[in-house]
Amino acid sequence: MSGPGEPAVRYVESYGSTSRQRGEWWLPTGRTDRGSLVVLVHGGYWRDRYDLSLEDAVAADLCGRGHLVWNVDYAPSTAPWPATLTDAAAAYDFAFHGRYGGLVDPERVAVVGHSAGGHLALWLASRSALAAGAPGAGSHVVPKLAVPQAPVAALVQAHALGLGDGAVAALLGGGPSDVPGRYAVADPVSLAPSGVPTTIVHGTADDVVPMSQSEDYVAVSPTTGLVRVPGGHFTHLDPSSDAWAAALTALTAL
Repeated sequence: MSGPGEPAVRYVESYGSTSRQRGEWWLPTGRTDRGSLVVLVHGGYWRDRYDLSLEDAVAADLCGRGHLVWNVDYAPSTAPWPATLTDAAAAYDFAFHGRYGGLVDPERVAVVGHSAGGHLALWLASRSALAAGAPGAGSHVVPKLAVPQAPVAALVQAHALGLGDGAVAALLGGGPSDVPGRYAVADPVSLAPSGVPTTIVHGTADDVVPMSQSEDYVAVSPTTGLVRVPGGHFTHLDPSSDAWAAALTALTAL
């Protein structure tokens, strides 16, 4: 197993035909047998100006600790509904069939996401609750662990608060009264509890995604752990931070 900071193989692979349907593998030095996989999902309020490079520092840290990493991109909210969700599901599912899928132990898979990526991480962990025909429904490998970081976890409340300057309405195509069916299948609160062991990490000084988002989720999923850490919204992307240390602690269960 490689140590933190050691070099890794990085390989970009497409899981579909569009420019955003891609991910980057981070292969630990010397990894030849099946083992743990962390699927990383970036944030940015689902806006098209953000991409998977936001996760580079933590991807490198995870890889240096011996985890195979699949850092994914997805359609932004400017794409027609439900492309963001179906891309996230397709990216996750591709991990078991892509270039390094043979090195994945399906019993040791975690999904980790920050901010809007935290929403998608919770949603990916909740796919078993989706009705047939819903975006993302169908047979898939259920993750063994979810670690959302400062997630947009309660979409109805997030819309009411105007988080991300209307980001939720941009993602779903309207408010809860306009497209209630979309909120029902996209809002982690509506799908909770997921049945997947989940630890949420959230900064106490976060002024981008308020702590109430995580608290609202835990209120309907009492087995979900909530770890409050010092710092703001972007501290989760710093491998030297208390927030990242809390995420790593959660990942020891993998």
